[in-house]
Order: sequence, then C-alpha cells, then structure tokens
Amino acid sequence: MYGAIPFAVAPGAWRYAAVPLALALPALVLSVPVAVACALAGVGILWFHRDPARSTPSTGFVAPADGRVSVVREEGDRVRVGVFMNVTDVHVNRAPAPCTVADVEHTPGRHLPAFSKDSDRNERVTLDCGDFEVSLIAGAVARRIHPYVEPGDALERGDRIGHISFGSRADVLLPGGYDLGDVRVERGQRVRAGETLIVE
Repeated sequence: MYGAIPFAVAPGAWRYAAVPLALALPALVLSVPVAVACALAGVGILWFHRDPARSTPSTGFVAPADGRVSVVREEGDRVRVGVFMNVTDVHVNRAPAPCTVADVEHTPGRHLPAFSKDSDRNERVTLDCGDFEVSLIAGAVARRIHPYVEPGDALERGDRIGHISFGSRADVLLPGGYDLGDVRVERGQRVRAGETLIVE
C-alpha cells in the first residue's frame, strides 16, 4: 500500500494510477510534456486517494468524512448530518461510533452534484449499524463507491469503512434521542473524518 510514495493510500489507488504512470516512461520518446503530464496524473491520483492517520476521540459520534458539512436536518425523530467531500479532501471514510455492521446495501441512483438537495436520489452504499446509519453517496464525478466492511464486522470509532473514488458525500443518520440542539457542527463548517465530533 505504501510503495514508493511518502504517504499511505486507499486500497485500489494504485490500480487507477498505474496507467498514467506506466505511460510516462514511453511517452518520453514522443514528448517530454506528455510524459510529465502522465507522471503528474498518476501522482495526483495517488494523492487524491491518500489515507492519513487520525487521532480519534474516545466518546461521541465523529465525522465520517473530511470536507464541509452540507446537511444538518431532522428526518422524522432523527437527525442527519452530511459532509461534502471536495476534490482536494481526503476521501477515506470512517466509522462515526463503535458498532457491529448489520447490513451493507447498495442503492442505484443518479450522479448529481453531491452538494445539491437533489443528491438525495444519488447512488449510495448504506451501512446499517444498528442504532445509526452511514451512507456513502456518489456525486457527479464519483462513480465508484468502495465499502471495506461486511455484515457482522465489529467497528471501533474512527475505523476505516470505505472510500469514494473521485467524489462526494458521507452522511450519518444519528440514533433516535438526539435533536438539532445536540449537533456540534453547522452547515459550511470544515470537519475531519474520525476526529471532529458531531455530537457528544
């Protein structure tokens, strides 16, 4: 996973980077600028899939993704908090709290911009974690959601649960009993996966 680059990357990242990196050397024969562009594209793909270590608090629900909070709303008697991942954000997602995964469900859908209200109809993978849910949502560019977990897996707060290649949004549907007043983040706030507390 670590290879020759000075940072860890998400599983499968080398597969995406392999083609431009492999083309860089033979492209030198034809054009130095093309070779440089291929090399930069490969390194850029690896950087996009970077997977830095995090310091996770011992209590509460933490953000499932790096990015900006794009959703804070009530859904019936529960609260949903969503984080939009820009192209420059880390795209490895993390468990908000300890749990045992009850189900992992893929739902086909559209690929609209993940920061828009209409993105609620986008393709997603939902992790049923018993008292709460985590949804990994594809966006306009993202087409590949990669969950790392299966039903029956026991997770600790901050464990890696998946990544979305080239996109998008991660939501937490909090357990019943929390209301909007319990949420410690607000729309537009930057958060870090596995570190920033959503609720105590």
